[in-house]
Amino acid sequence: MAETPGTEPFASVAIESPDSQKSQLPAHVAKPLIPDEPLNPTWQDSIFRQREELAGMLREPLTLLAGKCVPAWGDREQLNAVLLHGFSGIPYCCYLYVVDTRCVQASDNVIATGLIPGYYQRNRVEHPYMKEAMPVWGFLLSDAYISMAAHRPSLTALQVVVSDAGTLLGYLGADFDLRRLPVTSALYREPAKWRQMKGDPAIRGTLFQQTRTDSPMDRNIESALSILEELLTERGVFQCQIHFSSSQVTIWTIDDPLRYRILDQEVLRDPDICLLYPSRPYPLDAVIPRTQITRILDGMQVLRLLDTTIYLRTASINIFNGMISLTFSCDGSHYMRYDEFLAKGTAFWSGIAA
Repeated sequence: MAETPGTEPFASVAIESPDSQKSQLPAHVAKPLIPDEPLNPTWQDSIFRQREELAGMLREPLTLLAGKCVPAWGDREQLNAVLLHGFSGIPYCCYLYVVDTRCVQASDNVIATGLIPGYYQRNRVEHPYMKEAMPVWGFLLSDAYISMAAHRPSLTALQVVVSDAGTLLGYLGADFDLRRLPVTSALYREPAKWRQMKGDPAIRGTLFQQTRTDSPMDRNIESALSILEELLTERGVFQCQIHFSSSQVTIWTIDDPLRYRILDQEVLRDPDICLLYPSRPYPLDAVIPRTQITRILDGMQVLRLLDTTIYLRTASINIFNGMISLTFSCDGSHYMRYDEFLAKGTAFWSGIAA
C-alpha cells in the first residue's frame, strides 16, 4: 500500500495515557458517581463491586433465616419447614439447605415449590465454597464456580448458625445460578494499556526453521490494503481482522454490527466490493482519527514484509476503542493503542516480535 505523501507509518506521535486523558475531563465528569468507584473500572473492579452489592442484598435475610433455624436444629422436618417458609425472603435463590459443622447436610434441598429428595446427609466438604475461609462476621459469599449438577457458573452464600449459648451449630447455605442474578455493576472497559500474550511454545521453538512464503494477499498487498482503507474510512467498517497468511479479512460494519463478513483473496483484488457498502460518515466518537487509518495499515504492511522469519501473521483494528492487535510468526500477540503502535519504529518491532 502506498504511503500517504509527507507521512511515515511509524513517525513519532504524541501518546496520551489513560491518566492524562482522565485529568483533561471536566471536574463534574471526572468525579465517580459512587465514592471510591474507579472511572474506568477493570474487570476485577467490576466483579468486586458486583459481589459487594450481592453481599449487601443477601446478608441480612440469610442472618434472619439462620436465627429461625436454631430452635429446629437437629430435626430434619422442622428445618425443611423453616427453610420452605423463608425461601421467598432470599432474593434470586435456587436452593436452600443447612449443613452441620462436618459439612454434612442436615436438611433436604429446598426450592420455592417444595423439597428435592436425595440431598439429606450429603457431604458437601469437597464443594469449593466449603473450602473457603469463613470471615469473622459469619457470612461468606463464595467465589463463582461451575456447579456439579447443571454445569453452570454458580455461587453460594453461607451464613453461620449459632445457638443461643454461642455454639456453632452449622451453616445455612443458599445456592445461586449466575444467570438469575442481576448485574448491578457497570460493564468494564477493555484496558488501553499495552498487553503482550505469549503463544504456543511449539511454534516459538521452531521459529527459525520456518520462512515466510508470499501469500496471494502479499502479492497484492497495496491494492488489498487500499480497499480496506476505503471500507474503514468511508464505508462504515469499524473493526477488521487481517489474516495476511491466509489472505482474508474479517470485517464488522456499523450498519450490521452483530454479523461479520469475510473478504477473501478474490474480493481483496476487486475494488468493486466497495460498491456493496454504502457511504457512511466517519464516526465522531471513533478514538482512532480518520487520518491515521492509512498510517496504521502502512505500518502493518511494513511488519508483514520486513523479514522472512519474524513477520506479521494477523492484525486487527477497532476504531472505537482505539486498539490494534498484532500476532507475529512466533505466535506472540500484542494489544495496544493505535498511537503507541505508530510511535514505534521497525527496529523496535524487529526485536520485540522475537
